[in-house]
Amino acid sequence: MTTANLALKFLLELAALAALAYWGASVNVALAVAAPLAMVVAWGWFAAPRSAHRLPPARRVPFELAVFALAAVALAAAGQGVAAVVFAVVVVVNAVLPAALGRLDA
Repeated sequence: MTTANLALKFLLELAALAALAYWGASVNVALAVAAPLAMVVAWGWFAAPRSAHRLPPARRVPFELAVFALAAVALAAAGQGVAAVVFAVVVVVNAVLPAALGRLDA
């Protein structure tokens, strides 16, 4: 179950990048590049498994959820309300599973 949940989390990361790019493109081309790039830099610095600066689980989980929440808000702002809700629900399920399994370090 943990492997499947980690795979889903990776897909959510990719979906968050796409959501930020989609929102950025609805505003202007520069944001279509800058928003996902900012996410990549922040995620790589604070949440990537091999990062030298990876946050401890108690701080990383809220950071990751905030990034995913921003992606959901970006989808809603771009007029994709249903996609935003579906994304947010999948993120919550993905976040609750490791907590229920006692695997917040993943």
